[in-house]
Amino acid sequence: MTKQEAPVADSTFPWSKSNLPKQLFINNEFVDAKSLKKLEVHNPKDGSLLADDVSLAGEQDVDAAVAAAEAAFPAWKKTPAMKRRDLLLKLADLIDQYMTNLAELSRISMGAPYTSIGALETRGSAQAYRYFAGWCDKFAGETYPQDDGFLKIVQNEPLGVTVGITPWNGPTAVVALKSAPALATGNCFILKPSEKTPFSALALATLVKAAGFPPGVFQVLPGDGTTGALLASHMKVRKISFTGSTATGRKIQEMAAKSNLKRVTLELGGKSPAVVFDDANLENAISWCVRAICLNTGQVCVAASRVYVQEGIYDKFLEGYKKAMEEQGKTVGDPDATETQMGPIVDKAQFDRVSGFLERGRSQGTLLTGGSRVGEKGYFVQPTVFTDVAEDAEICKNEIFGPVSILNKFKTEEEIIAKANDTKYGLMAGIFTQDINRALRISSELDSGMVGINCISLTFLNAPFGGTKESGMGQAIKPEKQDTGFDASDGSEEG
Repeated sequence: MTKQEAPVADSTFPWSKSNLPKQLFINNEFVDAKSLKKLEVHNPKDGSLLADDVSLAGEQDVDAAVAAAEAAFPAWKKTPAMKRRDLLLKLADLIDQYMTNLAELSRISMGAPYTSIGALETRGSAQAYRYFAGWCDKFAGETYPQDDGFLKIVQNEPLGVTVGITPWNGPTAVVALKSAPALATGNCFILKPSEKTPFSALALATLVKAAGFPPGVFQVLPGDGTTGALLASHMKVRKISFTGSTATGRKIQEMAAKSNLKRVTLELGGKSPAVVFDDANLENAISWCVRAICLNTGQVCVAASRVYVQEGIYDKFLEGYKKAMEEQGKTVGDPDATETQMGPIVDKAQFDRVSGFLERGRSQGTLLTGGSRVGEKGYFVQPTVFTDVAEDAEICKNEIFGPVSILNKFKTEEEIIAKANDTKYGLMAGIFTQDINRALRISSELDSGMVGINCISLTFLNAPFGGTKESGMGQAIKPEKQDTGFDASDGSEEG
């Protein structure tokens, strides 16, 4: 077993496994929380304690961060677009420079192997900052003819203090997807990272300061659900973007409505169907379906957790899918090892939840492969497939958030459209077929925010990301159409 070499820290990035960032980042300084409560963070590969003294932001701390953001906003709003662009590009360069350092801080608390998701996730954050940097000077606004004697001008304006609450499964990339468009459009941004994975987000603040961002423009408040509730209820926060569970999303929307009607974007759960027709390229379909449930140990909202295969190729698909999942299972192991492709479940609570689904699933379908814990230490599970699962079964309906899928067969287009749509979620779907007419026809019938054709579980910076039904509201797309950034100053339409 070859271990990933530990990255070297320096004065710009002093953080490492032996020197973890644990304080709040307010007004460009690391400070102790006024709250006396602390967070515990564990390493999922063995359950060992990483820290029991991570600051937890309370009411005074939230008020201080919001006040600092409000104070910084007038000058930041007036900062020339080219200056904001250069700062975002500088931040992206620093993320690239310290990619392995950031990935290590994510790996020790999330368990994502650097050789697979670790590098990809961290690199994606740099790409996001570069992409949105390019939009800084491209908010042209609109004008309407003065044929009625009045010239109408619509000018895009930043909202002010915005907040991002991010999940543990994307501790740097999701931060970038929320903060980059907000900063590019002249807003100040407060980040509340997941209590399970706070270290890389706090370390990112060091690079924000090194890039030259003014005090108060980007701040980080580690905390738990109480911290998120304070931000969602705060009367001076103008926008909140949340990624996480549907249950928590409902609470955030309610708190936003009961406070100052702040704008809300919610990216919530998924139970994504992959639909494989008889004429599909079998090898391609199997490859995508396996990758889309094993990526990040199945802990992604767009995971292909429901696989439906037309009866003509079902037996061949089942054979290949089972073999590929078992091969993937051989790569489960220590996330610090270079050969590891699948790490552990993020923590004991999530491991116990996934294990419960595995145990109950045995009575809800036929276990094709997997279904067990890997090793006696840490939170590792086998890639798992259940077949012949009833459509109303728990493992078919609920988001498991682990490497667990169901494999069922279908006959007709009408049947599979009904089955694919029979879920409270509508985030991602995939259609595998050689018939482009069928692909386009079925994609329009699927109640899903995103549909891949001969692929699944892909996202793009320059394309909409978001879902229907209980998968959320609002979409993250190019800033001139995004509800993360700005308002129309005349009040007539939203930017």
